[in-house]
Amino acid sequence: MTHNNETEMPGFSSDPHSRRDFLRTGSAFAASAALTAPLTTLAQGAVKQPVSETLVASLYGTLSNEQRAAVCFPFDHPLRLKVDNNWHITKPRLGQFFTKDQQAMVKDIFMNLHSEAYAETVYDQVVHDSGRNGFGACSVGLFGEPGSGAFEFVLTGRHCTRRCDGDSVKGAAFGGPIFYGHAAEGFHEEADHPGNAYWFQAKRANALFQALDGKQRDMALLGRSRGEHGMKTIALPGSADGLAGMPVEALTHDQKDLARQVMSDLLAPFRKVDVDEAMACIEKSGFDKLHMSFYKDEDIGDDKVWDVWQVEGPTMVWYFRGKPHVHTWVHIRDSV
Repeated sequence: MTHNNETEMPGFSSDPHSRRDFLRTGSAFAASAALTAPLTTLAQGAVKQPVSETLVASLYGTLSNEQRAAVCFPFDHPLRLKVDNNWHITKPRLGQFFTKDQQAMVKDIFMNLHSEAYAETVYDQVVHDSGRNGFGACSVGLFGEPGSGAFEFVLTGRHCTRRCDGDSVKGAAFGGPIFYGHAAEGFHEEADHPGNAYWFQAKRANALFQALDGKQRDMALLGRSRGEHGMKTIALPGSADGLAGMPVEALTHDQKDLARQVMSDLLAPFRKVDVDEAMACIEKSGFDKLHMSFYKDEDIGDDKVWDVWQVEGPTMVWYFRGKPHVHTWVHIRDSV
């Protein structure tokens, strides 16, 4: 396993027009429908795994002995739950150690972990931020054995930690902590984050802040954020007692609707089964126990559009660090 510090990357040239159109036509409404829909399973005599999990089983079956020795581990290996902003869970790189067919399967696993509306945008972000070798610069680890009990697939790289586990990890959204980010136009982004795949989420959170009254803003607006400290970044508090920021329970009905729209946009890039599980975990601990925090001392351009903010509850943290570019740390469970 290797762990690399971030370095500057060339500018991101993808056209964000389609994402902006999606936002203007109601991303929050579409994602809200996913949040309120019941949890579903597909069954015809037996429960079927989602597409990504089925593909993980297929990928596992194609691995040579050499490949298994390099990327496969017991399910309870401590490496399985690691997360970071720029790292490789195993030494081999996807584009060098795997066959073309296996690389295609890994890409399909990744794509199917995301919603149809955002999968291409997120894939393009990973390709861009990975540098010259694109998606092939990523690495994978497989824990346990698909079809024979608990298993989990983990894909890592710069600005990327994704998992799929067939619900092997009970009570953990996304199978455990994940990470996403983007350095769209240089390491230090401008205040409006042009071309950033995830800045729309911060715009939604800032819309909620603008809807707060003076007293509420005083509660929500803090000095500096928690910062990034590896696994400590996603430590869960276990209780709402003493949480900083603006508690959702103190919002008006309309403001609570806006808070749910923030969660809708945070979850919009991901597949429905993970959205459902994440919201079930949050509701179990209590949506009203979430706290919203914004950080005035980390404001690019001093424009009072808060680049760094978070949603935190007893069993979740969604930390959005938008300075100098976007890093987002996510950890959601149904208990601690």
